[in-house]
Amino acid sequence: MTVSRVLRNRGDVSDATRKRVLEAAKQLGYVPNKIAGALASQRVNLVAVVIPSMSNMVFPEVMTGISQILDNTDLQPVVGITGYKREKEEKVLYEMLSWRPSGVIIAGLEHSEASRAMLAASGIPVVEIMDVDGTPVDSVVGISHRLAGQKMAKAILKAGYQQIGFLGTKMTLDHRARKRFEGFTETLAKAGVEIVDKEFYTGGSALAKGREMTETILARNEEIDFLYYSNDIIGAGGLLYLLDQGIDVPGQIGLAGFNGVNLLKGLPKELATMDACRLEIGKKAAQIIVDRSSGQTEPQRIVLEPTISFGQTLKRR
Repeated sequence: MTVSRVLRNRGDVSDATRKRVLEAAKQLGYVPNKIAGALASQRVNLVAVVIPSMSNMVFPEVMTGISQILDNTDLQPVVGITGYKREKEEKVLYEMLSWRPSGVIIAGLEHSEASRAMLAASGIPVVEIMDVDGTPVDSVVGISHRLAGQKMAKAILKAGYQQIGFLGTKMTLDHRARKRFEGFTETLAKAGVEIVDKEFYTGGSALAKGREMTETILARNEEIDFLYYSNDIIGAGGLLYLLDQGIDVPGQIGLAGFNGVNLLKGLPKELATMDACRLEIGKKAAQIIVDRSSGQTEPQRIVLEPTISFGQTLKRR
C-alpha cells in the first residue's frame, strides 16, 4: 500500500519513505501501469497536444509554454503531428482520445466534422490554440489573424508604400495564413490599394525559398516597393537576396514577415515582423487544462494582442 501511494502520488507518506521507494523503483527500472489506474479514474495524466508540425519554428515555442506550466503538475504532454492534413488529424485524435487523456490542446479551429465530433463527445477539456477567428469546440487561446493582417496593412500604408507584393504558402491548408491575407487585402482595399503581385509556394518554409520567390516576383514586377511575407523565414531569405543585389531596404523596397522569430535577430538588418504570442499561448492553454482538471468547468476564450516590431525594414512615420 505504501509503494502504491508513493507511485500514485497519493496519501500521507514521509519524505524519507517516498525517497526510498522511488530510488528502488529507479534501480528496478519499474514504470507503473497507468492503464489500470485509468480504468478506475477514466483518465490518465497525459495532455494530448495536436499540432501540424515540429519543423515549423512556431510550435517549439508553444510547446515550451505548455511544458513550463505542466512541469508544476502531475500532467505530462504527449505530442501528435498532423502535417496540416485533416485526415491525419482525425487519426491522431482517435488514437490519443482512446487513452482518455486529461485534456487536449489542438492547433487551429478548422477541423473535419469527424474531428469536431470526437472532441465534443470526449467529455474532457479541449483548448484550441493559435487562432480565435471562428467557433471553438470548448476553450480557445490565440490571436486574431485577420486583425494581424489588418494591423500590418495599416502600418505599411502609413509608411507610404503603395506597390505591394505578397509572398507566402498556398493557403488551402494553412488557414491562419489565409486569414492574415484576407485581413491584409481587405484593409488595403479600403484605402484604394490592391496587391500588385503574389507568389506562392508549397512545402516547408526556408531561406532559400524566400530568396527564390523574391527574385521571381521582382522579375515580373519592377514597380514593387514593399513585400509582405507570410512568415519570417521566407522574409529573411528575401532580405538576404535584396541586400545581395544592392537594393536599399527599406528605402527602395520595404519588407515585413510574421511570427517574431528570435533566431533571426542576427540578420544584417532586423526584419519587420509581428509577435504571434506563441509562448504565452502555450502557457495560457496549459493553465486552462490544469484549472479544468482541478474542477473549473467554464470554457474560456483568451484573445492575445499581436504587436508589430518595425525592425529596420519598415519605415516608421
